[in-house]
Parts: sequence; C-alpha cells; structure tokens
Amino acid sequence: MEELIENIEIKDSFNLEETFEVYKLCSQFIVEDEQKAQKIIINVLNNRNKFDKKLDLILSDLVEAVGFYPYLKKENLSLESTDSLIRKEYHYSNNVDKFLHEDQKHLLSLLNSEKNVIVSAPTSFGKSLLIEEFVASRKFKNIIIIQPTLALLDETRRKLLKYDEFYKIIVRTSQEASIDKGNLFLFTAERVNEYKSFPNIDFLIIDEFYKLSTNRDDERADSLNNAFHYIIKKFNSKFYLLGPNIDGISDGFVEKYNAIFYVTKSSLVDTKVFDYYTPNKEIFEKTTHHLKKGYKEAVEFKEKTLFDLLISKKNEQTIIYCSSPNRVRSLSMKFCKYLIENGELESDVTLDIIEWIKENISENWSLIKLLNNKIGIHDGALQKHITTSIIDYFNNEFLNFLFCTTTIIEGVNTSAKNIIFYDSTKGRNTAIDFFDYSNIKGRAGRLMIHYKGNIYNFNPIPKNTQIIIDIPFFEQNPISDEILINLDQDEVKDIYSDQYKSIVDIPYSEKEVIKNNGVHVSGQRSIIEQLRNDIISKYNIIAWNRYPNKEQLSYVLELAWNNLRKESETGGQMTLRGLITVTQIYGYNQSIWNLVENTYSYLRKLNINQMKSDEEVRDDAIMQSFQTLKHWFEYKVPKWLAVINSLQEFVCNEKGLRSGNYSYFSSLIENDFLADNLTILAEFGVPSSAIRKLEKLLPPHLSQDEVIKRIKEDKIYENPIFINYERNKLINN
Repeated sequence: MEELIENIEIKDSFNLEETFEVYKLCSQFIVEDEQKAQKIIINVLNNRNKFDKKLDLILSDLVEAVGFYPYLKKENLSLESTDSLIRKEYHYSNNVDKFLHEDQKHLLSLLNSEKNVIVSAPTSFGKSLLIEEFVASRKFKNIIIIQPTLALLDETRRKLLKYDEFYKIIVRTSQEASIDKGNLFLFTAERVNEYKSFPNIDFLIIDEFYKLSTNRDDERADSLNNAFHYIIKKFNSKFYLLGPNIDGISDGFVEKYNAIFYVTKSSLVDTKVFDYYTPNKEIFEKTTHHLKKGYKEAVEFKEKTLFDLLISKKNEQTIIYCSSPNRVRSLSMKFCKYLIENGELESDVTLDIIEWIKENISENWSLIKLLNNKIGIHDGALQKHITTSIIDYFNNEFLNFLFCTTTIIEGVNTSAKNIIFYDSTKGRNTAIDFFDYSNIKGRAGRLMIHYKGNIYNFNPIPKNTQIIIDIPFFEQNPISDEILINLDQDEVKDIYSDQYKSIVDIPYSEKEVIKNNGVHVSGQRSIIEQLRNDIISKYNIIAWNRYPNKEQLSYVLELAWNNLRKESETGGQMTLRGLITVTQIYGYNQSIWNLVENTYSYLRKLNINQMKSDEEVRDDAIMQSFQTLKHWFEYKVPKWLAVINSLQEFVCNEKGLRSGNYSYFSSLIENDFLADNLTILAEFGVPSSAIRKLEKLLPPHLSQDEVIKRIKEDKIYENPIFINYERNKLINN
C-alpha cells in the first residue's frame, strides 16, 4: 500500500489503463482492509488531476463504497445507481445542511438510541459536527457542553450562535437560564460546579473526556469528575463523551451507565510522516542537556534545520510545537530574526490588532514584529482576544507560522497543513507520550480543506502504549479526597478504607462547606483550624469587607498558598511574596498595564549587567504580567478568595461573630475591574479597552443580555471612540 501511495505522489500522471489499475487495487482493498482503502482513496483525491477523468464514475463508486459522502460533493462526483443515490441521501443532514460520512452517520444513530455514547475517534473524524447536529435538531431543550479551555468554548459559541433563536447561550455563571427557550451551557468543569440554578439537563457533552483520568496528571481532573458525576446523578442526563486515540475506559462503566464505547480509526485526512530525527540523531540528542559537549552548536544546528524547513513551507500553514510559553517566545523571535537576515519580505497586510497593541500595550512589543512577518504565537498566557485573533489570522492565511504549546493538543482548530513536533516535553520535565504525540499529529491537515497533512518529527516517536482512561468517581482506584467527599455512601466501593473514614469523621456542616468549594479537602480543614485559632486575636485581619489592606491580603494569600495548592502544583516563577505584591499592585491600580510597568522597572534593575536588551526586558515584563493575569488573577486568586471567604464565614458563624465578605474584591480581580453587566463581553473575546469605552456609552442598569442586544440594535460599535480592532471585535460577537 505504501508503495502505491508513494507512486501516486511521485508520478506526474496516470493514463486510462494506469488509472483503472489503481482503482482496481482500491476495490480489492475495500474487501480486504477498508482502512487501507480509505487511505489510498484520500491520496487519489489529493492527486485527482493526475488521473484520467473518463473513469470518474468508478472513482465515485469507490468514494461511496468507503462512505466518504462529503467528498462526493466536494469533488462534484456523480453517482448513477439508484441504490447509491439513496445511500447518499440517507447520509445527508437537513439540520446542518451537510453530508455525513458513514462512520459519523453510524455514530449519530447510536446517539439517537437509548444508549449513552463514549467515542474515541481521530482528530479529523468530525466529532464536533455531531454536537451541532444535536443543537440544530432541537431534540434536547437544555444542553451542557463541557470543554477544557475557554478558547475551545468560544470557538463552539461562535459556531452555535446561529441557533440563538431557539437557545440562550450561557457562558458565565452569573447568567440566568431562559424559561421561554432552550439553554446551551458552554462551561468548563469548574463553572459547572459553581453554577447553582441549572434547569433540568437533557443532554451532557464532554469534549476531550480523557481529562477525567487522574493518571494523566491533570490538576483539573477532580473538577471534571465532580461535574460529570453531579449532572448525571441529579438529572439522569443522556451523555456523549468524545476524545481521540483512546483504547479503553474503566471496566464496568458502560454497563452501569447504559453506554456504548465506540472506537473508530476512520479518518478523512491522511498524514504523511517525515523523519528529521534519525538522520540527525547524534546532533539532536546533544540538545537534551545543556551540560553535554557541543550543546550550543547542536541547538543552533537544530534551530537552523527547523528554520530552513519553515522557509521551504512559507506558502503553507505550519504549526510548531514548543514545550512552554518561554520556548514559544524565544524560538519564534529567533525565527523572525532568521527570516529578516535571509531577506524574506514582510507581509504587505497590516493586521488590525497592531494598532491596538501600539495603543494599549507597547509600540516595542515583539509580537508586532512577529505578526508583520506572518508569525503567530499561541499559548496559555496570552489574553483571550489576542489568541482568538491570532487563530483567525492564521486560518485566513494572513499568518503562515504558528508557534504553540500544549494548546494545540487541547483542540484548537486550525487550517494547518503541517505540524512540526519540535520539542519532546510538556514544560521542562514531562515527556510527550504516544497519546500526546498522536493528538499533535492529528492536527496536521484540516477536514474538508486538506486531504493530506504532514508531520515533521524532530524527536523519536514515543513508544506506542495502550491508553485506558480511568474514571475515578466510578473506578475509585485511586480516588482523591476531593472526588470522594462528593459521593454518597452507597456509591463508595470501600467504606472501610482509612481515606473514607477520615471523610466520614468530618462534621456535617463543615463537610458541606468543604464539599461546595471543590478544592483540597485536607487543606481546607487546616485553614478552618487556623481560622479557629486566629479568629479572636486577628479578627480584623480575617473579617474584612470590600478592599483588603496589605496585612489582610497577605494573611489570606498565605493561608491559600500553604494549604490549597496540590502536591504536584508549583508556583512556577511566582513566589508567595511576589503574589502578594502583584495582587496589591493590580488591586490598587485596577489595571494590568500598571503591573506591566512595575514588572518592567523591577526586571530592569535585575538586568544591571545588560545581559538583555531593553526590548527583551520589556517583552519579559509583558509576558510575565500576562501570565500572572491569566493564571493567577482570572482564576486562581479569585477562587482562593472565594474558598477562604466561605471558610471564614463558617468559623465566624460558629463563634457568633459577624463575618467578612471577600466577594466584592474577588469579583473585581476575576473580571479585570470591569462593570458586572459588561464582563460577559470579555468572554466573547472583546478587549477590556473596548469594554471600558462601552461603560461610558451604556446605561449601568442594563442586564448582560440587554447589553448584547443594545450593542447590536443601536450599532454602538460605529461610535468613533472605538479603533478598528475594537469595532471588529464588537461586530463579530
């Protein structure tokens, strides 16, 4: 088969007889091994202009035989027999106005049965199309879609906006469900656990469900398990779990929950593998440790190999996998410098975000230079509207190169034809395993855009191991305290374990508070004891309202830092003292830009030997500030404040004292000090600069829903107060 595919790629054209022979071989493979037949047919379609058009009817029959109905329309191929035409129409969906391929149609029939469905399918299978199919069918009134990242959720929101006549789309826990029409809850697991007023949920969808597993060292697995368990227990909802490259799940789960575990390898996109590692093994291996002899030269050689490959692919979309945000920044800047040195011309298109960056961040931020050279970056540290814009520019071919972290593994959909597996780790020390590699590889080639994607391996392919996803709330071997505390006794498999006994021993009212917070059980117990010891002598430090002073903030953050972090969780570059300082700066100035300037001044003092240029120091200040905003201020610090707020409230009530209330300050930090009714716009990828301008143009009493309606109906975005980037963001949301 590989020889045939190579021949299809190399040969300039196939005459009538040669075309017939290739099609005949395809027909034989359909009988013997349909997966191989699919691969050959994809390669034929990718090189269709090489084959004799007189035999297109045979090609049509072959495409139909492997169930690739979407490609019949894409290639304008005709079917003649009545049977095949009936089968084709059977695979058409009126709901989404698209043809489904055979495996999609089969999966849809499973989902329409009484069964719950757990599916493992390749990235290019088109699993998410079936989500839209169910929304469009209006079969279910209230649907929850859980996805791991806000970027993915926003992509889903934009796809499903067309159904807002029938569904209210809810993305924040402050939004109320509609009574008049259906509701689409687009939430992370944490938000499912925080939302207090769900209507009856008919259908639950969990995307990237492998994140339920505690064996994959995901600190958010507890939240996802608790969300899943809560919804199916409270509402007995039908569920659809989807993910890629999974071989099995916890034994007994499908039987207990009336489910089907459906595995398919069917893919409408083929991937060609290019091995850059083996011929360069001796040199590349020297890059794995900075103490190895020849390390510097090896790093430079590996980078030059990458850069030359990228230049050779400059007219295609290419993603480069990097281990961390720092690697994304440094490698992308080195490549940009290499492009300029090699006389590559800058883009002749000025992206609208550049004006915004100059006006709101810095004229000297390196991202401007990257974007002008068709280079994008994508990681977990950038602000949401920036990452959304970069993906849009990339997919619309204004950018050709995208340097990414694990955000690529977690399902950001792009139009990339090429993927470069450049770094071999996640962060500094966690090796990319075969599961991660398969997900990276699966991003090469986009369904209905490319027939074939390419992956370029700069590392050895990890050893192929079976991926069995454990579901801890069901399997309970192991199970964390944070999941166990949420189970009723009749759900616990070992009620005599020391772990469960320690949960049972927690007094009921204390347990309810701890359970509702959904974080570190033993840490919360330690905080309660500390509060009980301190509540009299440090009452004014504990029971504060609205804004904390330095002493009050330091006390709370120290409690959280010492007790609420998981064992596997580090602060990264952040220290407790540093967190207290930046939270104070941010809270006092109510602006990320003041934090950038303070960080810049601090880093300049550290750079007394001028090891870095002023531009590099400013870049570091911007990156550190954005990482702080994303990781600490948008989730971690507000969550910690909310947890300790509930615990001090519990202890104060216990002691008959008036409790404090941290929720005002917590909400301000989480929402970048924006007005409550406008914070939803940040979820939609509208920059805070535009939202602050809207505060002057909209009455403060409007609800979140009324705000969105007023912006559209009154065309407020046409006000000259907005620059083009802000205006475009308001129009497109």
